[in-house]
Amino acid sequence: MESFKAIVIKENNEKITYNLESITLSNLSEGEVLIKVAFSSINYKDMLAIQKNGGVIRNYPMIPGIDLSGTVVSSADNQFLKGQKVIVTGFAMGMSHTGGFAEYARVPAEWVVPLPNGLTLKDAMVFGTAGFTAALSILSLQKNGMLVKNSPKILVTGSTGGVGSIALQILSKIGYKNIIALIRKENQVSVAKSLGATEVIFASELGENKKALNKQNYHYVLDTVGGDVATTLIPHIYYGGSMSLCGNAGGIKLSTTVLPFILRGINLLGIDSVNVPIENRKSIWKRLANEWNISETTLSREISIQELSKTIDAVKNGQHLGRTILKYLNH
Repeated sequence: MESFKAIVIKENNEKITYNLESITLSNLSEGEVLIKVAFSSINYKDMLAIQKNGGVIRNYPMIPGIDLSGTVVSSADNQFLKGQKVIVTGFAMGMSHTGGFAEYARVPAEWVVPLPNGLTLKDAMVFGTAGFTAALSILSLQKNGMLVKNSPKILVTGSTGGVGSIALQILSKIGYKNIIALIRKENQVSVAKSLGATEVIFASELGENKKALNKQNYHYVLDTVGGDVATTLIPHIYYGGSMSLCGNAGGIKLSTTVLPFILRGINLLGIDSVNVPIENRKSIWKRLANEWNISETTLSREISIQELSKTIDAVKNGQHLGRTILKYLNH
């Protein structure tokens, strides 16, 4: 191919800009597998990537996009064949390695996951990094005692965003009955309940974090926000309960005491979706393709690459609901 379209982020006079440009394969980072991209998706991290001092991209120019699904065009690694459908999420893609917001991507073979039976290329990006992170969070909480048979009270923060909305649906699908969604706005009530929440609570009802130990309200917290929200919720977790942490939209700092941990045995479970070993990725994607597959009911919409800026602004301003899938003209 002579040229193709990509979103390219540049730094000019300390200002960050991004535009749709025509590029060639020489503009892509190195890797064994060349992929014709069918879909990508918009994540909070993608929004940060195009902000000055966003902490995602350090070297310019760069093609953002931490997710993609598509078809192998060529591969120097014999485990992937021309025409094979694949998924790539995380690692350095869209950060220091050219990413998924382009019609073609080239990546190392060890980053590539074969598309499992049960998922389409679009389904894979309905999940994307958000769904993958939601699955990691749920698995981590389950390993720490979150069992359906115990009917635990589970609070999900950021419940109408990418990770939270998928977490609500998976939890509901696999049988949990006491799922509380933390929301901020009235219009999110019906959305959260449609996604599987059995109860909603407004962030304004949490109060301030004034006590080292508070009334025990939640057995498990799946937190996607961080900051003051996570700080306020820790003293509300039951004895022996756990909180998974996967996001920083609410800030990167926690201001707490040791008391919830040494007097109630609470666990904080860090969730990283970037550097998960490839074999673990395959098993998680297989689960998402089968018993945890909620792709058909997920709150999602499709946009073209030309419509990207509006969605980025919505994510930045906290007005984005569910998942937005980027569809390419070459699909």
